Amino acid sequence: WFGNNKNILLIIQTVSKKSLLFTLCLSHFSSLTLFEYCALSLGAGGWSPLDSDHYQWLQVDLGSRKQVTAIATQGRYSSSDWTTRYRLLYSDTGRNWKPYHQDGNIWAFAGNSNTESVVRHDLQNPTVARYLRIIPLDWSEEGRIGLRFEIYGCPYWADVINFDGQGVISYRFKMKKMKILKDVIALKFKTSESEGVILHGEGQQGDYITLELRRGRLLLNQYGSILGHTSVTSGSLLDDHHWHSVVIERYRRNVNFTLDQHTQHFRTNGEFDHLDLDYELTFGGMPYSGKPVSGGRRNFKGCMESINYNGENITDLARRKKLDTSSFRNLTFSCVDTHTFPVFFNDTSFLQLPGRRDHNMVSVGFQFRTWNPSGLLLFSSLADGMLELALNNGKVTAHINVTQQKNMHVDISSGSGLNDGEWHDVRFLAKENFAMLTTDGDEASAVRTTSPVQITTGSTYHFGGKFRNLQSPKLTSPIQRSFQGCMQLIQVDDQLADLTAVEQGRMGAFENVSLDMCAIIDRCMPNHCEHGGRCSQTWDGFTCTCDGTGYTGATCHTSVYEQSCEAYKHLGRSSDSYWIDPDGSGPLGPFKVICNMTEDKVWTTVVNNLPAQTAVTGSSRERRTVLQLNYSASMEQVTAITNSAEHCEQHVAYACRMSRLLNTPDGTPYTWWVGRGNEKHFYWGGSVPGIQKCACGIERNCTDSKYYCNCDADQKQWRDDSGLLVYKDHLPVSQVAVGDTNRPGSEAKLTVGPFRCYGDRSYWNAASFNTPSSYLHFSTFQGETSADISFYFKTSAPYGVFLENLGNTDFIRLELKSPTVVSFSFDVGNGPVELNVHSPIPLNDDQWHRVSAERNTKEAILQLDQKYKEVRPAPTQGHTRLELYSQLYVGGQRGFLGCIRSLKMNGVTLDLEERALVTPGVKPGCSGHCTSFGMYCRNGGKCVEKYNGYSCDCSTTAYDGPFCSKDVGGFFEAGTLVKYNLVPEVVAAASSLDEKSVIHNLPVETNLTREDLTFSFSTSTSPSLLVYVSTKTQDYMAVVLRHNGRILSNFRCLSVSLLLAETGYIDPVIIEKYNTPGFVGCLSRVQFNSIAPLKAALRSRGSVPVSHQGKLVESNCGASPLTIPPMSAATDPWHLDAERVIPDGVNRNSAIIGGIIAVVIFTILCTLVFLIRYMFRHKGTYHTNEAKGGESSESADAAIIGTEANFTETIDESKKEWFI
Repeated sequence: WFGNNKNILLIIQTVSKKSLLFTLCLSHFSSLTLFEYCALSLGAGGWSPLDSDHYQWLQVDLGSRKQVTAIATQGRYSSSDWTTRYRLLYSDTGRNWKPYHQDGNIWAFAGNSNTESVVRHDLQNPTVARYLRIIPLDWSEEGRIGLRFEIYGCPYWADVINFDGQGVISYRFKMKKMKILKDVIALKFKTSESEGVILHGEGQQGDYITLELRRGRLLLNQYGSILGHTSVTSGSLLDDHHWHSVVIERYRRNVNFTLDQHTQHFRTNGEFDHLDLDYELTFGGMPYSGKPVSGGRRNFKGCMESINYNGENITDLARRKKLDTSSFRNLTFSCVDTHTFPVFFNDTSFLQLPGRRDHNMVSVGFQFRTWNPSGLLLFSSLADGMLELALNNGKVTAHINVTQQKNMHVDISSGSGLNDGEWHDVRFLAKENFAMLTTDGDEASAVRTTSPVQITTGSTYHFGGKFRNLQSPKLTSPIQRSFQGCMQLIQVDDQLADLTAVEQGRMGAFENVSLDMCAIIDRCMPNHCEHGGRCSQTWDGFTCTCDGTGYTGATCHTSVYEQSCEAYKHLGRSSDSYWIDPDGSGPLGPFKVICNMTEDKVWTTVVNNLPAQTAVTGSSRERRTVLQLNYSASMEQVTAITNSAEHCEQHVAYACRMSRLLNTPDGTPYTWWVGRGNEKHFYWGGSVPGIQKCACGIERNCTDSKYYCNCDADQKQWRDDSGLLVYKDHLPVSQVAVGDTNRPGSEAKLTVGPFRCYGDRSYWNAASFNTPSSYLHFSTFQGETSADISFYFKTSAPYGVFLENLGNTDFIRLELKSPTVVSFSFDVGNGPVELNVHSPIPLNDDQWHRVSAERNTKEAILQLDQKYKEVRPAPTQGHTRLELYSQLYVGGQRGFLGCIRSLKMNGVTLDLEERALVTPGVKPGCSGHCTSFGMYCRNGGKCVEKYNGYSCDCSTTAYDGPFCSKDVGGFFEAGTLVKYNLVPEVVAAASSLDEKSVIHNLPVETNLTREDLTFSFSTSTSPSLLVYVSTKTQDYMAVVLRHNGRILSNFRCLSVSLLLAETGYIDPVIIEKYNTPGFVGCLSRVQFNSIAPLKAALRSRGSVPVSHQGKLVESNCGASPLTIPPMSAATDPWHLDAERVIPDGVNRNSAIIGGIIAVVIFTILCTLVFLIRYMFRHKGTYHTNEAKGGESSESADAAIIGTEANFTETIDESKKEWFI
């Protein structure tokens, strides 16, 4: 029942095989803006059908179209009957029903759990309709379906115009040739046609704007200037004969295009802001000229209402005959509905229709639409066989099998890609020795066969797939998948099926079908696949293909690349080219940069396309030559690097001959450059903003002191002005305008180097939470349909909340629940969801751990340390939007003790340090990076703590590079040697004094009881002396390579490297026997105790006691390639190409490995020798102390030994040789 202030009685309809209508309460419509159906808390009774099954529904007629905003339900009064879940359908005519949609799904409303409580739902998308239908889905387990309900909403009225596909409405401007800067166009339409022009306007200059339907999608085309064509598509399935709302807002080149509350923002192409239109816009088609519409475009056929153009009500003007409507044959201001009675099938449905029995011809036809590539469309049992029409991989196939003719069969197929969601027409005809299958009425698609076959029809046809009680148990369908989709205009034996009679039970049968409704959903519109991912769908869901996008995940949301070169370094990567994605899941795409990992900095380089020394001629101040620079990344991408970098720079050089650079009489320079923001800059490399000078002007060393640039002296000799631009807010250089090369003899050459930055402030942006109650707060997190969160943390606490954000009921939270469990929990309206990842090791170990979490419409993911992961699929139906209202709390209001850094949310880095500066209990930054990253410092390199990271100190190793993993080697020619003074000069000078003086001046690390020596070598000549260590006594150590290639060690102490000690004893036998003509080859990785003598010689800065004679050239010795090789591959005999093989066929890497193995064995043997000597130390020993003989020590060594009271050392009086 429904009432208003005039007590007008409206109609309620129910359907049931046996239905009961209980008394429903009467409510008065006492307001013009609110109507109710049955005031729930006041009345008794309710609706309850006798049979509680899924075929029941309750329908209400509101009398006229109303805007429905909410619905509330209650169980039947004083009973055990209530409805726990239901759907809402609506319609303008009581036919062609449409289910209410929300969050991209056919929405199921939560109902009641008892008879008295009222459950109200405000519609997220208010609906305009006259008829409403409630479909119970689930009900009380204690009773049956029971319902009382109220509907809330407002009156609705709109002018409607029916377009017949011929007529158009012309709206003429008050002035011809309007130059339009701003447009606002709004209208609603409904149609069952997939093609048609809705709006069109054009001008004599070629400008135009068109809004039209193409294949059921809305297409907006605009052409406003040369190269100004813009085309945007929105929506799909718009030929469903339901109302759709369109709003187009254009200001200059910025456009908001809204279809059914989904808005696209874009900027039109071209250079001009206005549209040059002639004098009219036409609605419903192209301008009427009495000729057929050109270009194959059809006029719109259907209904429009509330047409509004820049404040003008077009429908009202047409009604009052203020517009030209002469092209209409019969203009009507009401919507003429053409009803086709669609049928909706799910995966358990079928529709059975009768046919002529024992007939010798089969003739069936229907239209269908679906997203599934396969499914059974039609099955019929013939008198002696079977007929089947199916969709296989997007094609319609027909299969006839006749059993009485020795299994004669017919197989034909037609069409392709028919699972695109659009309506497709199928016609099948079969009779004696003939069959024909046609799709979409296209004769070209018709497939015929003349196979000898006899047809005798059965009595029934099953549409949709699930059929029962077949006449022959031997006849089974090869298509196991049922059809999911819609059908309409079903014909059997050339007669249109009366589906109204089927609905009323007067003919045929059906199961689990929805009659008079097509509930198809386009799950790819709007496209939930981000970053260019390709969406494909079936009836139940969609999938995203992310190949080639640089992103991964169910919706292509997460970048597969690191955010910066800094991040790659801390994964242990070396210098190379890498793809980076500074904003992660943000709108910027990944791009390639060059990463140079130095010892203390990580440089990011973006190259440009301007060749070095680009010649510029013929330019003047009136007509400058503008050189455009294009980079390997877009300006937005480069800006992302700049914003997070600590320092950026770009080298510029201007070589000139009679070409002035900056100085001019009126102050405007001859040459300027354009940077970020398209601003001109009048300073040059080496100077700073606001100072119109070059580097020499700043340093006051220009060629002519009267000028501030060398080139401004205007001399005939070649001069140069170069330097670094370091003000990063102006970088990079995008253009250079040169203006003084048009005079005779005037020349200039311009070089703009690559753009370089170091540091990543976002990667190391950190905060330390020092008290359990400390936290940082930020603005509300906006992650409605997709959200990703990533950060690093370290703590010694067993639990704590990393971050949380709350809504009314929705929330999102990340926390450490226990020492080994990280939790990600959220609620988007379907109930709380919690993902837990377990770690095999404690996470409160004060080491850095990485957490990443993502939630989208498909799934939720939680990942720890890029190893441990949990994935939870999203429910197939339900809420998908995360609605938060409170502030975002980092550190959590429930407490976290430790550090959080590099916190990114949807690609945006939160500035923890800035907020920590003004927050009690929180400090910016976090120390202790070496505890997590110190492992990357190799070969004895020491990890050095820094405020924003760490670095590896390689000074005491024989290696170089950011991780002390780069070999340092040298190529020795004949006669080349390196000499390192193991004893400083002050100690050598003191050797003539007392022993105590010498002792106090010795290096602390000096140890005479053990020597450690490692090295690698490669040579093709022998014999040669590899290493020789001398002393002030006749003790020495030598490693030589004999004639037969075996290593000979002659020593009292052992080590490997090309060393000669300061003026000590040199054994002439060793030198003569093994160092003639001398070592020729490559040595690397040379380490003697804590000294790297070869590295010191190659990296000498003057303060190290090392020298060399002969030519010493740095080389990688084939061990590892250098980032910038000091010598070219052509001149470096130890440079290894990928396919180079040494002459004797042995791979040089094997030789190096063999050398290393030999050295290791040699070291082991040496250790054994020392042990043996220690065990037999009573033989051949002498004793000394400071009181006795200290003054008469023969060498510094003897003086050192004498400093320890009980020192005992064994010296073998005879020299021995060991072969390795």
